[in-house]
Amino acid sequence: MSTFQLHAQLKQDCFVVGQFELCLVLLLNDSQFPWFILVPQRENIREIYELQSEDQQLLIQESSYFSQQLATIFEAEKLNVAAIGNIVPQLHVHHIVRYQTDKAWPAPVWGKFAATPYTTQQRDSRISKVTAVCDLLQ
Repeated sequence: MSTFQLHAQLKQDCFVVGQFELCLVLLLNDSQFPWFILVPQRENIREIYELQSEDQQLLIQESSYFSQQLATIFEAEKLNVAAIGNIVPQLHVHHIVRYQTDKAWPAPVWGKFAATPYTTQQRDSRISKVTAVCDLLQ
């Protein structure tokens, strides 16, 4: 029985989109960027190397698959994929679709601008684009 609990900050800042075998798929509540987060559903893990070997491999597979899908769906020019965790210690991997025309380009987006929350319609539209991708990997 899993005792996984999503970190309170991620609960506050994100919407649940779906899940893969290992990872919960979240959408960060910032409409400025298509910004998704994969969270391995394992308790007390801060770093990728702390995952069991099989889970490390699964994380890379899910992240790679998700990245490819995001690049296609959003016609990305670049994807920023990173596990930073300086503020939220629970292991989570950011997947941010980037364009040369976005307001932060070419700099990283972290801490650059205050978040612009989604309207309900924007959120639902963005989530609907990605929901089927989550179902395909199950």
